[in-house]
Amino acid sequence: MRRWLGKAVTGPAATPAASACGQPERGPTETGPPMVPAQREPGRRRWLMLVLGTGAQTVACVFVYGVPYLVPQLRETEHLSLARAGVVVACPTIGLVLALVGWGALADRYGERLVLGGGLLLSAGLLCGSRLTHGAVVLGVTFVLAGAAGASVFAASGRVVMGWFSRRERGLAMGIRQISTPLGMGIAALLVPPLAEHVGLRATVQVIAAMMAAVAVAAGLLVADPPRPATAVAVAVGGGVDGAAGTGAGLRGTSAANPYRSSVLWRIHGASALLVWPQFTLSAFGLLFLVDVRGWSATSAGQLMAVGQAFGAGSRIGAGVWSDRLGSRLRPMRRLAGATGVLLVALGLAALRPSWVSDALLVMACGLTASSNGLSFTATAERAGPHWAGRALGVQNTGQNVVGSLTPPVVGWLVGATDYTAGFLLAAALTGVAILVIPVRSAASSTGWETGGAGGGTDRIPAPAPVAMRGSGR
Repeated sequence: MRRWLGKAVTGPAATPAASACGQPERGPTETGPPMVPAQREPGRRRWLMLVLGTGAQTVACVFVYGVPYLVPQLRETEHLSLARAGVVVACPTIGLVLALVGWGALADRYGERLVLGGGLLLSAGLLCGSRLTHGAVVLGVTFVLAGAAGASVFAASGRVVMGWFSRRERGLAMGIRQISTPLGMGIAALLVPPLAEHVGLRATVQVIAAMMAAVAVAAGLLVADPPRPATAVAVAVGGGVDGAAGTGAGLRGTSAANPYRSSVLWRIHGASALLVWPQFTLSAFGLLFLVDVRGWSATSAGQLMAVGQAFGAGSRIGAGVWSDRLGSRLRPMRRLAGATGVLLVALGLAALRPSWVSDALLVMACGLTASSNGLSFTATAERAGPHWAGRALGVQNTGQNVVGSLTPPVVGWLVGATDYTAGFLLAAALTGVAILVIPVRSAASSTGWETGGAGGGTDRIPAPAPVAMRGSGR
């Protein structure tokens, strides 16, 4: 990881005129990087890219977050305890952790299309091979490898969205992109339990693999790297900041300051990782709480969990729109984290005497725990800039998935040793820590995806400046 984070690409320095390339065309006497004519106006195409990026991550999430719904089959057919089944559940996220930063660096260097389509197709192929496996250990290894291949989607799809949308649209766009997680969880909640009951564990995995392969082909054919100046520019301001972006190939031969010299990105990563714990707690054990404690059938419990994931999808979009209007990503993130902590405490207390109240609180918590995820990713990419966004999003995903890998076995052990109340209250406590970590008031330099300067150091989005907009769509 140190290699990817510490290595900046070198190249030509910027000219002063490069930051003033707001005009659509240049005459022969003007200076600055020439624009690619076919890429000047992304128009409606950016919405197609958003659909493709969101769809690719959705099917990847059906696999990664659908495995918890296979726990009943894992315990029955493989004779696993709840804690050991939790280890198998964590295997896809372990694979993600091992590969995310590397895939992000490849996306920074070679662009999004190759990384997005190729990695997803490889993951689908590995899952197809799981039908030939025998035993939980080999199946777990297959899940690790498929998760590592599918990590390409988590690293590249965010770059696609960030590159095609302007700063004033990114909260909405990234909110839509981030619904891929609750949407994938919702599809998994509706699809996996009944399918696994009727056709078994490995046949269910084959269905998921077929979905991934179909989307991988579509992404490989239709995804385009975001429109950027033909030659990327780097402006040396306070150690060098990124000015404008280039195509995937154009990113080679450019330089940009290392955004990790400030603590702000690390604090965003840390807070977002902590906020993943309650999300994974509910997605992995919410269904089991309804089945084991409340007596719901697996299918009915899955349907109720899908309602919670639908709420989560809406909350991410709403949070993104809120951040666009407020001009801040991190202040809404902290407020939503506070509301999440309060709701988790209420759920933990309600679980002491389970009733319809605990069921309703569970659905609400499923939605609210997902609400701030898009805000943290948007803040991360905007501060990292186009030359570092792939790696920064990879680090962000890595931190989240390290926590996601630890959550199922730890919470499984805690619930088995005590009760569900302890699991829910632990999630509430970690949410409180995240509130303290979010760097709302901290000053930080920024490589700013669009600002082209050192950006003053607050969470507020600066007013539009006359610089080259990457995929503004205007």
